[in-house]
Amino acid sequence: MFSEAHALPRLPFLLLALWAAAPVSAQSVEHGHALYTAHCTACHSVGYNLTGPMHLGVVGRKAGSVPGFDYSPALRHSKLVWTRANLLAWLQDPEALIPGQGMDFSLESARDREDVVAYLATLTPASK
Repeated sequence: MFSEAHALPRLPFLLLALWAAAPVSAQSVEHGHALYTAHCTACHSVGYNLTGPMHLGVVGRKAGSVPGFDYSPALRHSKLVWTRANLLAWLQDPEALIPGQGMDFSLESARDREDVVAYLATLTPASK
């Protein structure tokens, strides 16, 4: 027979076990910055165009709209806005999101994608 008196002392252990088994979903801006530096800066910069367009203000911006950057026709004509969800999909498989685009890089780890997008979200004109 179940007794509340016996269950209460075990409750903290049960909660700890449930917490430990929960997936980690917090984003790390610091880790995202490190990943950005390691993987993205060969083609991108925060404040100016390189082989790829600048990323300052990317979250919320229409894809293919940075002045002075020569986008692929696919990106230039897309109606996509860089939301967090779209950036996550882009970093997972750019070609699946916008066929005919020109970026040939992706991040395999979902956690890495989340962290890079968390970092990109900090790149607002006021943060520069």
